[in-house]
Amino acid sequence: MAGIYIHIPFCRSRCIYCGFYSTTGLELRQRYVDALCKEMMIRGEKLEVSGERIDIETIYFGGGTPSQLTIPQLNQLLIYINKVYSLTSHHSPLTSTEITIEVNPDDVTPEYATAIKQLGVNRVSMGAQTFDNRRLRFLNRRHTAEQVSEAVKILRQAGIQNISIDLMYGFPDETLEDLDADITQALALDVEHISSYCLMYEEGTPLYRLLEEGKVSETDEELERQMYYHLIDRLEAAGYEHYEISNFARPSFRSRHNSSYWNLTPYIGLGAAAHSFDGKAYRRWNISDIRQYIEGIENGQPRFEEELLDENTRYNDMLTVALRTNEGLDLNKLSDYYRNYCIREAQHYINDGLLQLSPKGHLHLTRIGLFVSDMIISDLMLIEDV
Repeated sequence: MAGIYIHIPFCRSRCIYCGFYSTTGLELRQRYVDALCKEMMIRGEKLEVSGERIDIETIYFGGGTPSQLTIPQLNQLLIYINKVYSLTSHHSPLTSTEITIEVNPDDVTPEYATAIKQLGVNRVSMGAQTFDNRRLRFLNRRHTAEQVSEAVKILRQAGIQNISIDLMYGFPDETLEDLDADITQALALDVEHISSYCLMYEEGTPLYRLLEEGKVSETDEELERQMYYHLIDRLEAAGYEHYEISNFARPSFRSRHNSSYWNLTPYIGLGAAAHSFDGKAYRRWNISDIRQYIEGIENGQPRFEEELLDENTRYNDMLTVALRTNEGLDLNKLSDYYRNYCIREAQHYINDGLLQLSPKGHLHLTRIGLFVSDMIISDLMLIEDV
């Protein structure tokens, strides 16, 4: 099984916190979609020659703002996915595939929702971020809080029964009471999935420049900790499973696509800046420049870099993704060398109650370990031979 990620970098306007590759050059949309289709054909030909069979489990349109594509453009991409990635399969990969599209709430109209449903989209991920209109304006988001609930209503009426929203916390001057109000409104939507992230100040973003200029300040670490635990407690009490550090789902509604990343399932990345992984030891990533990406594809010479992973990197990758999940890292999947190294380095965290080792050999972050997961994972990585 494999997943397909398609990067749609177009945005009408950029949010001040976003560090993902994006562009406001909407005039390039059709040319970009054509290039995506050609990239599929180029890479599909190699699969056909090798006789490799790929059954597609998930398709994810991410961005950017994928809802900036027209319905005919989205249809064109899905037609090509079905055409290329069922070449060696006896059935259409789209029959039971999870197909997710990220949308902005203000892009969701009854006509749009009906159209994507008819195309086979069965999961929608929507960037709500907050239900405070003042904070939405601060983020340079295009939508209002009222449009989020309206978009959910429209999607339900169109028959979309798997909706995820993104929720942020840790805004400058945000209080625990402010976050609680956001959580209350998010729960009122009764969506199947919630992803929640602390506002990050990524270098190179407008938000980071505001921080450097002293115009905003980061949330106090203790308050951020309280916010994170309060979020967990409220969502779990409402019946959501906390299955990954930042992700919560109703029973049976985990993101299958994102779970494939955390399980090291192979995935194919299409488009500018998109990454691919063969599930074993090969990574590939396309150039992060839309014009150079398009020109390379049009000339039959895709521009990308690739890497063959060594054993240490493969261990680090498995550690990084597995410890983010509630299943944890299965030490039985490691060789004696890496298993012994991991247990030795983890022991003081186990003693301090930040990690837990189950009788079946799974290493888990504990509740108090979740908040400092980056530090723990970094310390367990193997940078050089020991």
